Amino acid sequence: MKAGSRFLNAVSAFALSASVVASGAGVSVLASVTVAEAAVIRNVQVRGADRAGEEAVRSNLTIRPGVSFTNVDIDESVKRLYSTGYFSDVRISVSGSTLVVSVSENQLVNQVVFNGNRKIKDDKLQAVVQTQPLGPYSQELIDADIQRISEAYAAIGRSDIEVTTQVVPVGEGRVNLAFVINEGDRTKIADINFVGNQAYGDGRLQSVILTKESGPLSFLTRKDVYSQDKLRADEDALRQFYYNHGYPDFRVISSEAVLDEGSNKYNITFTVEEGQRYAFGDVVVESTVEGVDSEDLRGLVRTKAGATYDAAEVQKSMEAISQRVASAGYPFARVTPRGNRNFENQTVGVSYLVDQGERAYVERIEVRGNTRTRDFVIRREFDFSEGDAFNQQMVSRAKRRLEALGYFTTVNISTSQGSAADRVVVIVDVEDQPTGSFGIGAGYSAGGDGLILEASIEEKNFLGRGQFIRVAVGGGLDDARSYSLSFTEPYFLGYRLAAGFDIFKNQTSSEDYYDYDEQGVTLRVTAPITEDLATTFRYTYKEFNYDGEGDWETNLSEPFLDLVRGGTFVQSSISQTLTYNTLDSTTLAREGLYATLTHEYAGLGGDSEFYKISGRARYFHLLSDEADIIGSLAAGAGHVIGTGDNLNVFDQFTLGGRQIRGFENNGIGPRMPNGDALGGTTYFTASAEVTMPMPAFPEDFGLRAALFADAGTLYGNDVANSAGVEGTSMSWRASVGAGIQWASPFGSIRFDYAVPVVKEDFDETQEFRFSMANQF
Repeated sequence: MKAGSRFLNAVSAFALSASVVASGAGVSVLASVTVAEAAVIRNVQVRGADRAGEEAVRSNLTIRPGVSFTNVDIDESVKRLYSTGYFSDVRISVSGSTLVVSVSENQLVNQVVFNGNRKIKDDKLQAVVQTQPLGPYSQELIDADIQRISEAYAAIGRSDIEVTTQVVPVGEGRVNLAFVINEGDRTKIADINFVGNQAYGDGRLQSVILTKESGPLSFLTRKDVYSQDKLRADEDALRQFYYNHGYPDFRVISSEAVLDEGSNKYNITFTVEEGQRYAFGDVVVESTVEGVDSEDLRGLVRTKAGATYDAAEVQKSMEAISQRVASAGYPFARVTPRGNRNFENQTVGVSYLVDQGERAYVERIEVRGNTRTRDFVIRREFDFSEGDAFNQQMVSRAKRRLEALGYFTTVNISTSQGSAADRVVVIVDVEDQPTGSFGIGAGYSAGGDGLILEASIEEKNFLGRGQFIRVAVGGGLDDARSYSLSFTEPYFLGYRLAAGFDIFKNQTSSEDYYDYDEQGVTLRVTAPITEDLATTFRYTYKEFNYDGEGDWETNLSEPFLDLVRGGTFVQSSISQTLTYNTLDSTTLAREGLYATLTHEYAGLGGDSEFYKISGRARYFHLLSDEADIIGSLAAGAGHVIGTGDNLNVFDQFTLGGRQIRGFENNGIGPRMPNGDALGGTTYFTASAEVTMPMPAFPEDFGLRAALFADAGTLYGNDVANSAGVEGTSMSWRASVGAGIQWASPFGSIRFDYAVPVVKEDFDETQEFRFSMANQF
C-alpha cells in the first residue's frame, strides 16, 4: 500500500485526473487522484462554448500552459467561469498534458420586457434590473432583479407588489424574458403617533419629520411612503430639533411601524424621552496649543450664557474657532466642547478646548446616491480635498452647505479608515430631490386695470451642475408685458463666486398718453465674505423708449411734455449690495435676520446721472415654540440724488403692493395729472406680521394663517413745482390685512387680503393678492 501511494504521488507530478462540477447550489470537486504536487499542462481544450467562444473561456482560467497548478487553481477557474453567468455547468479535468474544460451554456436573453407596470415606466425599470438583452439567462440574476423591482415599488409606497416571470424560447438558445408585475394598492400611512412628548404636541413634531400621514393630496407629494431609511432620518430630525431647542438629554427610545394588512396602512409610533430643558451657563474658551491665544477666540463663540441651549450654535462656534485656528497655521488643531451640567439651575456650561489633534489626511471623498447632481457639485462644498488635513468641523460645515443648497432630501456624511492609520475616507450619502419650480403670481386691481398675471419657470440645479436658470413672463389687461431671463453659475472659474446675468424687457401703456418700454441686461458676481455675509457687484445697461400718442399735447404742460413726446434714453450703472443672512430656513424661517444694503451709481455714459442708496431688513423670531407662532418685523428705506443736470423720472423709486399690501404696484407717491406714477426720491417702509398654523388643520398639512400691518411713504420729485403734480409731500400710507399660506404639493401658495387704512385720494388700491411657486 505504501509503495502504491508513492507511485501515485510520483505520477501526479505529470498527470492529474480531476473533475470539478459547478452548479447554482455550489461547487464540488471529484478527484480520482490526490494532488500532492503541482502539475503542468501543455494544452487547453474547450468543449461546449458554441456561443460564448473558446477565448471567453480561456480568459477566465487561472491555469496556463507551462505553469504549475493545483486543485486550488481548478476551483478558482470554475468559480470565475460560473460567475460570468453564461454557463449552467462547468467541468474541468486533466487528460495527460491537456486541460479539458467542458461547459454547458446558459440560454441568452433576446429581449427583456415589462408587463403590468403603470406607476413606474419601462425605462426606469430597465435601469433597475441587471438582466439585459444579449446577456445570459440566469435564474439567480432574475431572482435578484425581482427583489430590485420590489424595492423600487416600495420606494413609491407599493409594498404589496407581486412580480413573476414568463420565458418564451425564440430558438438558437435564446429566450424572451417578461417581468409580469401586479402593482397592487399603494401602501399608506394611517397615523403617526408620539409617546412621551410633553413639551411639544404631536402636530408640532409631525411637522419636523419627513414622513407624513396619508391625505387627499399624498399621491402628489409621496411623503406618506414608508421606508426604514426614512424612519432613521426621522429619528435624527427629532434629535436635532430637541437638541436645538434646549433638550440635550433627548432620546428616541423606539420607532415602530406596524402594517395593517387589511387596510394596507402603516401605523407609526415614536417613543421618546425629552428630559429637562436647559439654558447655557458659563461659556469659556481654553487652548493648549502654543501660539493660540484663547482670548482672541472668544469673539467667535455664538453661545451666550442665559440663552436656551442650542446644539446648532455649539457646532457653529466650533467651526468658527477651527477655521480661525487652521488659517493661523494649525491645520490639525482640534476643537472639543465640554459640557458642565448644573442640575440645580438647569444650565449647561460649555468649555471649548483647543488642542493639538492627531495628524490625519483625507485619502478620498466618496460620493454616493446622487442620481442627478454631478459629483463635482457636491465636492466643491468641502473646504478640503484629497491629500489635505482632515478636519471634522469642516465636514460639519460642508454638510450644512449641502443641505442649504436645496438639491437633496437627505445629506449624511460619515468617515471610515483609509489605507493607513493616518488616512481617512470621507463618505457622502445624498438623495436628490426635484429642484425645478413653476410660479404663478396674480393680482386684481380695483382701479380698473383688472387681472394681472405673472408666470415663471426656474431650475436651481440645471443639468445637475448646480446652475440656476429662470424664465418669467407677465402681463395684464392694460397691455402691460414683461419678460426676463436669468442665469447664475455658482462657482465661476472654480472659485466660490456666483456669476450670472439677467436679460429683461418691460412694456407698459398709459391709456391716453404714451407707450413705454425698457430693455436691458445686468451682469453680476457675488462673493462670500463670511458664512453669513456676502457682497454682490453689478453692471446694468438699460434702454428706455417712449412713444407719445393721443391728445396728450392738449392735456399736459411742461415739463410733462418731455416725458411723453417720445424718444430713447440710456441708463448705464454700477452697484454693490451687501447681504447678511442668518435665517434658519429658506422655506419657513422661524429665527434670524435677512438684510441688504445697496449702493448704485449711474453716469457711465447714457442719459442718467445719479447716486442711489437703499436697504431692507427683516427679522424673524419664534414667539411661541410650542404653538409655532412666528413673528417678523421688516423695514426699508431709499434715497436718490441727481449728480448731473436732471434726475429722470425713470431713475426714481416707485412703491406699491409688493411693499405695502392693499395698494397697486406703483400705487402710491407723486403722480402726473393723468394719474400715472412719477416716482419719488425718498421712501420708507415698515411691516409687522405674525403667522401661525391654521386651526383645525394638521400642522404637517402646511396651512398657516397670517395677520399683518404695512406702512410706507414715497415722496420728493424734480417736477414738484409743476402744476398738477400730486403726492410730493411726505404722506404715510398704511394697511392691515390677513393672509393664508399653504406649503401645498403644488408649491408655496399665498393669498392676502389687505385694506388701506391710511391713503390719499389719488392712490390706486389693490385689495386682493395671490401668488404661487410650484415644485415639479
